[in-house]
Amino acid sequence: MKYSDDLFDESNDLAFASVLGVFCGIASALASIYSAEAAYIFIAIPIGNLLAMKVDGIHHIITLIVFIFILLVGGIPDLSLVVLLICILGTLSDEVGHELIGKVTQNKFWNLFFEYRFVLKIVILLLAVSGVFSFWIFACFILFEISYTCAGILFENLN
Repeated sequence: MKYSDDLFDESNDLAFASVLGVFCGIASALASIYSAEAAYIFIAIPIGNLLAMKVDGIHHIITLIVFIFILLVGGIPDLSLVVLLICILGTLSDEVGHELIGKVTQNKFWNLFFEYRFVLKIVILLLAVSGVFSFWIFACFILFEISYTCAGILFENLN
């Protein structure tokens, strides 16, 4: 989704951004159908982004529609509302912090903390430590986050 977002924001390439978004929506939905733990994460991320008003392009809407459609057809696992809300709050905190932190402080720690959106990472780690999530899902989430960061670096280097 990072590469899709950068394509839309920087290159105004709606077609390719939308195609990549569709692939992201499919992959996220399939992971969510397969694993309740993944569902918490992949449902919380779009809800947190919607609440933070970060859904700012048609490519996001297309991705969200594909994601929701596949979830509705494939079935959403049983989820605890409390755990889902915790994940949503983690995502929302990351998005709001990412947008605002540079305006409130020049502290390098806090700027890096929110630049790389560490709130949800810590939330997922705490859920794994407490036994709500497996450490496997935490490891997969970290790999997902690394690939997100790498996509941003790749986009910058290609453009």
